[in-house]
Formats: sequence, structure tokens, C-alpha cells
Amino acid sequence: MITIIRADGVAEGRQLDAMRARAAEKNADIELVVKAVMEDVRAEGLSAVERYSLKFDGAAPYELPKERLDEAYAACPAQLIVALEHAARNIRDYNEKLLVKTVEWTSPDGGRVGRIVRGLSRVGVYVPGGTAAYPSSVLMNAVPAKVAGVEELVMLTPPTENLSGAVLAAAKIAGVDRVIAVGGAQAVAAVTYGAGFIPRVDKLVGPGNAYVAAAKRLAYGALDIDMVAGPSEVLVIADETADPKFVAADLLSQAEHDKLASAVLLTDSAELAQAVDGELVRQTGYLARSEIMEASLRDFGCAIVCGNLEQCVELANEIAPEHLEIVTQAPRELLPKIKNAGAVFLGSYTPEPLGDYLAGPDHVLPTSGTARFFSPLGVDSFLKTMSVLEFSREALEPISEEIIALAQAEKLTAHANSIQVRVDSF
Repeated sequence: MITIIRADGVAEGRQLDAMRARAAEKNADIELVVKAVMEDVRAEGLSAVERYSLKFDGAAPYELPKERLDEAYAACPAQLIVALEHAARNIRDYNEKLLVKTVEWTSPDGGRVGRIVRGLSRVGVYVPGGTAAYPSSVLMNAVPAKVAGVEELVMLTPPTENLSGAVLAAAKIAGVDRVIAVGGAQAVAAVTYGAGFIPRVDKLVGPGNAYVAAAKRLAYGALDIDMVAGPSEVLVIADETADPKFVAADLLSQAEHDKLASAVLLTDSAELAQAVDGELVRQTGYLARSEIMEASLRDFGCAIVCGNLEQCVELANEIAPEHLEIVTQAPRELLPKIKNAGAVFLGSYTPEPLGDYLAGPDHVLPTSGTARFFSPLGVDSFLKTMSVLEFSREALEPISEEIIALAQAEKLTAHANSIQVRVDSF
């Protein structure tokens, strides 16, 4: 089912190039449509949002009353509520431990300096509708924002006929302040520029289709975004001690997302690669989304047999995967060598879905190799900082001539004058 490649410095390179190309493709037609939507909403406001919402979703945007969230929560199966609340507690605990605080100190020159930390004022959380409604993503996007102290959290979801009860229950659990039924590029444009009852936000987070992703790219700069996510991906580093059933199951857990999803095994054991391939065939046979998984594994899945685990790590760092599992006899021994990954899962009993749902760290992760320079979504994603300075006359006087010298070197005479008028008064 998957291609098994012997690493020789060439074959694996071709496979990596194919993986990168899958995420780089953009649809020019989508870009043109989205650009028109963005421009019209900026010029016309709510009327343009309504027009596009009726055209693409068949319904005008509206705001849900708080009672809808309460009703959805009450109607959800008890076991699902228990799971959602458990996940929310873990996400909250994880982010509370990572929350940075305002700090000030006395500098070597005797002045007070520091950094003020504030939560963003208003954040939008985009939640896809239809079959792509994921309550876990609501928690992963909204709970860290609340921990950061975001004042108002606005959830956007398409005005489908039957809004997901699980998504609305998750919104209640996460502390979402407003839920507005509006989707697509018009939703992104509305919160970028503000449109009637739909407010402008400081940041927009959450997954969406190609139109939403294109709109987020265009909106960036007028507001902040989390990231423009590419297809999902998992990479497993495994040795001969790994259970092929476990490895295959974890590869499939990502392959079922999308035909463009990537599932890669790096191993120093050709026997394991063969056994995993057999398990992929067997397990795909009884899983629901087999057609998607088969296409994903055929086009973007592979097992690369390396000479040793060090070579596996080198390739993993080059790929910079969204999810990296290390299923070896001593996984923590490899951890210090890992430089690039969205999230690292250590050992046979830390499968990727544990991170997707319940463990606490966020499942909104950099994809398509961007883990080389991007980080997972978290509490810090919803914070901004301000520098603070306070110097007395006694602290400024000894360093004033140095400031003047620096200003004069840059030919900024007004800068120098700002200090000099104070020197003259000393």
C-alpha cells in the first residue's frame, strides 16, 4: 500500500520533493474569487456579507442567542460532555502553566524597565460547518485565548441548517462570548473590516476550506492570524522494537483526514517497514474512510529505510513534520536531537490522537515544513507585550551624553535635542 524506499541520498529526496509540492499548489481561481469578496466587504460592509452568504451558504448571517449554546449542551450525550470538559480542563491547565506575566526590574543604569503582557481585546474563532465540524478544535482554539485574558471571543461558523450541537456545546464549555452564523471568505472579510453587527477582531484563528485559507492570507496585516494550514501530516520514527499494528494505526489516523495528507515512516528496520505495510492493508479494510486513506498513502505515504536512527532523525528534521512520533526502544534519547516538529509524541502509548483530543497541548500545529520557524498555537498566541521604561533624573543624567552621541551619529538632531534640553536643566 505504501512505497518502501531505501535511503540512498536520492530516492528519499524525490519523495520529499513530492510531499512539498502537494502543499504548494494554489488555485488561482479561488484567489480571484476571494479577493473580490474581501474588496466588496471592505467597501459595502454587511450588505456584501449578506449577499455572499446567501450566494454561497443559502442563508443570511445571524447571531445565535446564548440559549442555543445552553440547549446544545443539555442535548449532548453525557459521555461526550464528560470528554469535552476533561479535554478543556487539560488544555486550560497546560496553558495556565505556560502563561507569561508582566515583569519589571531595575536596569544597570538605575532606571525601571520591563515588559507588560496583555491579552488581545477581541479574537475570532472560525469553525467549519457540515461534515467538517470538530468540537475539539473549538476547545483547542478558544480555551488558550481565554487563559490569555482575551476580552471577547467571537465564534464564526457557516449558517447551515443544522448547526453542530457538539460544536455549540464546546463553545459553551470554552467560554465563547458570541456565536455568529457566517462562513467562508465573507466571514473572514467581515471580521477583518467589521460589518454591521459582526465586529472587527484583532486575530482570527481556526481551520477552514481553501476559500477561508485564501481569505486569511489576504487579511493578514489588517489582523493577525494563527497560520495558513496545509494538509495534515504525521511522521513516525520507529525501530525493530515497535509494534507494527500501532505504527500502522497512527499513520492511518492522519491519512484519513484528506487525500493530500502525508503519512511517513522512517525506520532502520526493513522488516518493520514490510510489517507496517501489511498492517496498513489489513486495518484499512475495516475502517470507514478507506478510499481517502488509500489515496493518501498511495500518493503521499511512504516508508524510508535508513541505515540507522541518526539518519532517521536527520530526515525528520529536514521534513519538519506537523506530528512526530518516536516509537523506539529509548525514545527520549532521540529527543535532544529533534530540532523541527510541531509536536513530538514519545513512546508506544503516546499516539497522535491523544494530542488531538485530550492531553492538553494544542493540536493547531505548523504544517508543510513550517515547523522550522513556526510554533503550535497556545496561550502566547493570544498575548501582546509592551515595553515599559521609567527613569529618574538621577538615572538619566549619567548616560545622557552617550545618548546624544548616538543620536548625532545618526544625524537625528531632534533626538539629541530631546536629551540636551534636559541636560541643560540639570
